[in-house]
Formats: sequence, structure tokens, C-alpha cells
Amino acid sequence: MAEDFEFADKVPPSFDGMGNEAADAGGLNPGLIVLLLVVGILLVFLVGNYVLYVYAQKTLPPKKKKPVSKKKMKREKLKQGVSAPGE
Repeated sequence: MAEDFEFADKVPPSFDGMGNEAADAGGLNPGLIVLLLVVGILLVFLVGNYVLYVYAQKTLPPKKKKPVSKKKMKREKLKQGVSAPGE
């Protein structure tokens, strides 16, 4: 019954280039291209951040510390056993 068809041995033109020839052509896998692109962008991002971090550490002045309040200084001195001045 299957051999009775007139077009059984013919391939439609839209599928002409597909099959074993396409797999043996040696083209790059699209998934590999996307993976390499994403890894490349991530690598550029991380290296750029590192370069900016090193540059900022060298050029920017150190961060100013907040002044310690008198209340906290008094509490620390009492913990250490030194009486606060003026008491």
C-alpha cells in the first residue's frame, strides 16, 4: 500500500537541504554560539568591575569614619574600668 503513492520517493523542496548533509556540514551549533556569547559578556562584565574596583581603591580617598558620640565613649570607658572625666 505504501508503494502505491506517486510522490513516495520525492522530497519536498523545503526539506531538500535537511538530513545527514546538514549535520556533516560542520557549522557551529547555535546553542554553542549563544553559550559563548553569554560567557563572553559575563567575563567582560566581571573583568570591568574588577578594573573599576582597583582604580577606585587607588584614586578615591578613604571613607571617613563617623565620630563616636560622647555617650558611647562614656559607656566604653565604664566597661574598661576607667572613670569618665568630670564625674
